[in-house]
Amino acid sequence: MRNFSFFVFTFLLLLTSCKHNTTAVTESDDESKDNINLPVLFSDYDWSEAPRTSIDSMLNKYTPFTLEADLSHLSENQKIIVSKLIDAGEIIEDMFWIQAIGNKDEFLAKIKDPKLKAFARINYGPYDRLNGNKPFIDGYTKKPDGANYYPADMTKLEYESSNIENKKNLYSFVRRDENGNLFELPYSQFFSEESKKISDILLECSELTENAAFKNYLKHRSKALLDDYYRVSDMAWLEMKDNEIDVVIGPIESYEDQLFGTKAAFECYVLVKDMEWSKRLEKYAAFLPELQKGLPVPDEYKTEEPGNETELNAYDVIYYSGDCNAGSKTIAINLPNDEIVQLKKGTRRLQLKNAMKAKYEKILVPISNEVIDPSQRKHITFDAFFSNTMFHEVSHGLGIKNTINGKGLVREALKEHASALEEGKADLLGLYMIKQLHDQGELKADLMDYYVTFMAGIFRSVRFGASSAHGKANMIRFNYFDEMNAFTRNSETGFYHINFENFEKAMNGLGEKILRLQGDGDYEGVAALVKDKGLIKKQLQEDLNMLSEKGIPVDVVFKQGKDVLGL
Repeated sequence: MRNFSFFVFTFLLLLTSCKHNTTAVTESDDESKDNINLPVLFSDYDWSEAPRTSIDSMLNKYTPFTLEADLSHLSENQKIIVSKLIDAGEIIEDMFWIQAIGNKDEFLAKIKDPKLKAFARINYGPYDRLNGNKPFIDGYTKKPDGANYYPADMTKLEYESSNIENKKNLYSFVRRDENGNLFELPYSQFFSEESKKISDILLECSELTENAAFKNYLKHRSKALLDDYYRVSDMAWLEMKDNEIDVVIGPIESYEDQLFGTKAAFECYVLVKDMEWSKRLEKYAAFLPELQKGLPVPDEYKTEEPGNETELNAYDVIYYSGDCNAGSKTIAINLPNDEIVQLKKGTRRLQLKNAMKAKYEKILVPISNEVIDPSQRKHITFDAFFSNTMFHEVSHGLGIKNTINGKGLVREALKEHASALEEGKADLLGLYMIKQLHDQGELKADLMDYYVTFMAGIFRSVRFGASSAHGKANMIRFNYFDEMNAFTRNSETGFYHINFENFEKAMNGLGEKILRLQGDGDYEGVAALVKDKGLIKKQLQEDLNMLSEKGIPVDVVFKQGKDVLGL
């Protein structure tokens, strides 16, 4: 068990070192922003400082990690750009708080206990993101599926039958007017002050950079924050090839919206590109069109062609904020999400090397020592973990984005289940890619390295819980693989042994099933799959409890910022 006093000290040091110089929008800032906070979150509860479970055990689910990178090769202007981008990320931080629950300062002011406040900061609210979004502060009940994007009392039927014209708009809040009718409030209007500040920062950075493509992206992203039109800047982002600094910023992923899976959450990554590692990864993207043709489904489920400008790059990430920093931390990125951009130009897969290394050393290896059969532990390697993660991201580009039967985009047809199914697809098709590339001699390591490391990774990711798309995907896969005898659990030792042939059969079988569900836009079929297999059964829960009792963390929390980087 880790020294808890040191752990809490590190947490509090981390939290107090963060500087947030911006003021989040509150109800009083503008009459058009009435009812912006969820009523359930800010009513006059008699708050108790007693959490529902031990705060010490909840904090112990995270282990601290310092986000560092060698910036010595950067010019003075580049270092200034990095500093300014972190400033922009700090503004993003407060914007995501609004989307998740409401005004950050108002919420945190009610919490007196420093440990409880630290845990609330990690979760961006009173709900434990690694425990199915269960409330950990008395006075709270179930987290609203729609977070703070929609009125708390709004039903799906009410929204679907409302007069809102574009019900699939990624970039707006839904609120009630004085008559109780639903209306849209665009992000650029609601966050007008914050968006202007970030826009100005990006423009300043565009003047400082000497990289023409990076300059072009920053200018277009700056404009997008003011008009909620991000496609042009997404295209510009994909056109960057040799920039050493990168930033992913704006409303991007839709995991936080578990009502419809539509509304995009604000987040920011500030990144330094590893030029050497990126060069090594370049060749794999070229295999996508060939691998698409070989998918184990009928032709109608693979008619689309992956964009021809798909890239693989490796980065050290030096700052997280907003959605990507809430609960479990992202270690790889596949963007843009816009299906039109993907089909026209492809995507970029960003491998966050330093964050990945942290999770491998601090979490995956300790888990493997407790659950994987000793005879197979030699197959747990960082290279396999890196490759599994990388090909997961690459595989988001495989399959199809549009249903084959006129139901529109897969994402829209599958609604709130789309993210979990897409994550499951990427995991399985990532293994499919590894198998195909290995057979072609492009990957030299033992296939069992990838499979055993993948199996250990299921135990790592399933601990993210039912509130996470990745967690749901892992539950479905674990239960499906169990039924297919892809692994065997020794009842005496508790160790899991991977059965090679059955593992590949399960991998291909579930991959085909998911591709068909996506292509058919089969919402009912996906809902049934999630209900049947998206749960943690008794034996698995006992094994997960054992990992917690052993003091193995579930995820990392970052000490980060300008002070850490010496800026």
